[in-house]
Amino acid sequence: MLMKVLLALIALSVAAPIVIYHKTGKRKGKECLLMNAIGFFACIGIGVVYSLGCAVPAFAAGAEAGLSVGEGLKYIGAALSTGLSGIGGGVAVSSAAAAAIGAMSENEKIMGKTLIFVALAEGIALYGLVISFMILNA
Repeated sequence: MLMKVLLALIALSVAAPIVIYHKTGKRKGKECLLMNAIGFFACIGIGVVYSLGCAVPAFAAGAEAGLSVGEGLKYIGAALSTGLSGIGGGVAVSSAAAAAIGAMSENEKIMGKTLIFVALAEGIALYGLVISFMILNA
């Protein structure tokens, strides 16, 4: 029941600022964005607290299945290495690709050089994926 309410609040936190933004003639953009962010992260915080409250029975079930805390931390480490390297690779590719497009608009002969920079930035995500496989197989 609580999860349904949280999903409704998350949907409301996204929909209400959009409606207010269009009703006010697009004058209160920053206020609507702030209201959206506060409402969304408040609902996510409540959901995390609720999920952590349900963690005790899940931990007991994991102990019965033969999983240890070390196994759980191993999966968390693999997820963090993959997720954070993916985010870092995305940030790097976005800035490198924008610079590459700008450079190619001035000189079309440097296309190969610019693609190398974009590919090197994407390599960050692949390294994180390799590290997560190494963590899981250790």
